[in-house]
Amino acid sequence: MDEVMDGGERWQVSFFGQPIMPSIRGWKDFEALIASSYTYLVLLDSQIGQLKSIVDEASRHGKRILIHADLIEGLKNDEHAAQFLCQQIAPAGIISTRAGVIQKTKQNGLIAIQRLFLLDTNALEKSYAVIERAQPDFIEVLPGVMPHMIREVKEKTGTPVLAGGLIRTADDVEAAIAAGAEAVTTSRRELWKRYAPGQEG
Repeated sequence: MDEVMDGGERWQVSFFGQPIMPSIRGWKDFEALIASSYTYLVLLDSQIGQLKSIVDEASRHGKRILIHADLIEGLKNDEHAAQFLCQQIAPAGIISTRAGVIQKTKQNGLIAIQRLFLLDTNALEKSYAVIERAQPDFIEVLPGVMPHMIREVKEKTGTPVLAGGLIRTADDVEAAIAAGAEAVTTSRRELWKRYAPGQEG
């Protein structure tokens, strides 16, 4: 786990040295991040026909893409889709709410990130059961502005946690990290700039 200095405060990050996981919502985001110092990028909204070119172009620039399987237009989000993504698109990893997709991703040796929406207590307990079955590499907790829930999910599952959703400020980022999040996923460009690897301190 790496230590990062920001504004004189020392805190921990361990997702490959990135406190921020930039989330791409369009070509402008992608183009902006290709020249950045980030290695791992999250692809949110996309179309099936664009995936291969995005992943290949990112790879040529030393970037590794994590694809959000639930948000791909033109592709059903199931185990067959996960197999297609792993074998034909070959991203660094896949994000999904579905246990079957997570299991198939792990079988193919890619990073498997299960999204967990904090809706209510009943939904959370059901999610814990799904997570126990799927055994993801990481859990992305949404919204990520609830530090006490980041701690709970990490403690109950024993799985590293990412925080995403409603992260708007540096204080939000640092609160999530302090609560035990490995990194924060965000589409906010001002946070990409602030936390870009090599920019801390």
